[in-house]
Amino acid sequence: MSFRSALLSASLSLLALAAPASAETVGKVGVDWVGNDIVVEAVTDPKIKGVTCHVTYFDRSIIDRLSKGNWFEDPSNNSIACRQTGPIEIGDIDLSKEGEEVFREGMSLIWKQLVVNRIYDKANDTLIYLIHSRQVVDGSAKMAISTVPLFDQPVTWANGKP
Repeated sequence: MSFRSALLSASLSLLALAAPASAETVGKVGVDWVGNDIVVEAVTDPKIKGVTCHVTYFDRSIIDRLSKGNWFEDPSNNSIACRQTGPIEIGDIDLSKEGEEVFREGMSLIWKQLVVNRIYDKANDTLIYLIHSRQVVDGSAKMAISTVPLFDQPVTWANGKP
């Protein structure tokens, strides 16, 4: 188990009750000889059935941390792709411009989190998923988005269409 994985497990144990959704690791690709990996996780939106997001992030190894001496630094390079994976059923979601957090994963013990927010674009009838890093200080401007259009497909809203 890599150092990051150990920290992630500890962080997730502490945040298990607060985390809105869970992720399943579906892929892991080694990128160098020191054990650094790119991890691919599948995240299902807990309030929207039929949508799955695939999230990628960089997992630093213990060897990399020891050789560089920066134990707590993790790159904020993340990616996301969301698609319809079944009939879409939309529950009671936040329709404000800020949207709502649907997934959070600790990237270090307390310093950084990988976050996915969902925003509903009513004018274009589209769900927007934004992935970014949340940090205690020096927030990162690195982000990515993915969209799931709702027009031209059967969509069920919990309380009727907004």
